[in-house]
Amino acid sequence: MPRTLFARGCRGGIVKKIQQSLSQEGYYAGTLDGLYGGGTERAVSLYQMERTLEPTGKVDDVTWQSLMRMDIPPVQERCLQLTAALEGHGFGMIQGNWDGAWLTWGMIGFTLKHGELSRIVLEIFESNPGAVREAFGNLTDELIRIMRATRAEQQAWANRISEGPKRFKVIEPWRLAFARLGEQEGVQAVQIRHAYKGYLNPALETARRYRLNTEQALALCFDIQVQNGGIGPDARAAVRAALQARPPQDERALRILIANAVADLARPEFREDVRSRKLTIATGNGQVHGEQFELESWGLGEYPWGQG
Repeated sequence: MPRTLFARGCRGGIVKKIQQSLSQEGYYAGTLDGLYGGGTERAVSLYQMERTLEPTGKVDDVTWQSLMRMDIPPVQERCLQLTAALEGHGFGMIQGNWDGAWLTWGMIGFTLKHGELSRIVLEIFESNPGAVREAFGNLTDELIRIMRATRAEQQAWANRISEGPKRFKVIEPWRLAFARLGEQEGVQAVQIRHAYKGYLNPALETARRYRLNTEQALALCFDIQVQNGGIGPDARAAVRAALQARPPQDERALRILIANAVADLARPEFREDVRSRKLTIATGNGQVHGEQFELESWGLGEYPWGQG
């Protein structure tokens, strides 16, 4: 049976590539927005009908090979697409110091506090200063100075450009400048590379440590790494105690155990948000911020991740 890879509700760079191919073939005339909605679903159905494939409107593995003429995206790319959507970030979105991270920017929320934002910006500036100057204009020199400044200076600057008492939004023209930088294709490639390097490798180690073998499990480990910085010592101890007290019957039960252990040790104000997000991935479906997620529609299921 064909395996569903991408379907309605999914969004991200992979979906945008599907839309581009459908557009080139003459089946899709909508916006290339990376959102798998009704228009994309109808275009996929029409494509399938004209090629005597079952017109489900879902991109399964057979439809993918026919339409895209390339290998199925590797599991790490599918994990990244899901977590980027859960983070609610685009490549150019910038948030202020509402959560103690100083500034948060990019597809999975690279933070200034932990040095990720400054590393990426400085890497781009050193390899292609014109890209940064095009986005930031006469703000460029101040930006680079701050990216190289002390942590105290960076925090103070983040507070200055964070708007309002809640400090969620970033003031203009900084917000627009970061958006322009994130729109550039080369900058997006740098973000993706840093996401893999900084988060995927530790996620793989976590999956191996707990003998988690499925794509869903790897997606859970990756999301924990991004949102929670990994499974900390206290969470590891909680998982270990739970495993000794009552070993889970299968991997799904183990995923749920890990999801709850991580959530239990999250900051109180974020605890239930973390829990709903982690359990959605662990079980394969659920609601996050009022939105329904079905992991099957994101190309993540009960399949060995080592083959992805």
